[in-house]
Amino acid sequence: GAGTAITQVTEATPHPASAIEGEWKVRKSVLWGMLPGNLSMEDRFKLAKDVGFGGVEIDPVHEEAKAMEFRRASEKVGIPVQSIIYGGWHAPLSDPDPKVQEAGIEDVKRALQCAKWVGADNILLVPAIVTSKVRYQEAYTRSQANIRKLIPTAEKHNVLILVEEVWNKFLLSPIEFAHYIDEFKHPLVQAYFDVGNVVTYAYPEDWIRTLGKRIRKVHLKDFKRGNYQFVNLREGDVDWKAVRQAFMEVGFQSFMNTELGGGDEAYLRDVSQRVDKIIAGV
Repeated sequence: GAGTAITQVTEATPHPASAIEGEWKVRKSVLWGMLPGNLSMEDRFKLAKDVGFGGVEIDPVHEEAKAMEFRRASEKVGIPVQSIIYGGWHAPLSDPDPKVQEAGIEDVKRALQCAKWVGADNILLVPAIVTSKVRYQEAYTRSQANIRKLIPTAEKHNVLILVEEVWNKFLLSPIEFAHYIDEFKHPLVQAYFDVGNVVTYAYPEDWIRTLGKRIRKVHLKDFKRGNYQFVNLREGDVDWKAVRQAFMEVGFQSFMNTELGGGDEAYLRDVSQRVDKIIAGV
């Protein structure tokens, strides 16, 4: 395009202020579970598109026929299934029991296969859970060893494994999160950043700058420290202007996915408009 003549800015060079004051090219996506469950699959896709979303994020489906149903409906309506929200709470890769680890590995493999079927480019993974029985160090080494076992499957399907920071008492600093990702030395193991999950003890804009290019997908949530609860977007303590600025500085341009309670068309339209305001910086 017309931009080819412009010299490429290297990683180390901060973007000039003028480049980050303008439009932020980012795509908005909605969690499948937020869409009314009484609608047909195709109508759920249509509703997501109608209220302004450009993608959806679904739970993994294990049957190819069901996955293909998703893919056909998504292609017909023209809105991609862009991410698989696998999770990992039920069979943690950090569990002391090798059988639980093995079950977790198999489930992640199925999620990666599902992503391939539906055309999503990533799965979201909760990498480990620190508990009274699982020490932090054990969670770290065990989860890394098990994720390494999953890399060949990720390569086979060309699907990203995106580690998310959740309330699992693990990866409690952005420096450590970045280090954890970097130790894989693999382009398919990167970060999924949840804006709301760090608000109790940190500043999302700080994490965004530290994680930088590692962030491939984003969950949009807001949180109120005083009441200690998740709230609707732009009603909590997230400084959305600062978050937007940080995302623009690190060059994030992918899907931001709303992870909130579900509701009817009016509610979903309102959520979509709140995201528009976040993107526009108003």
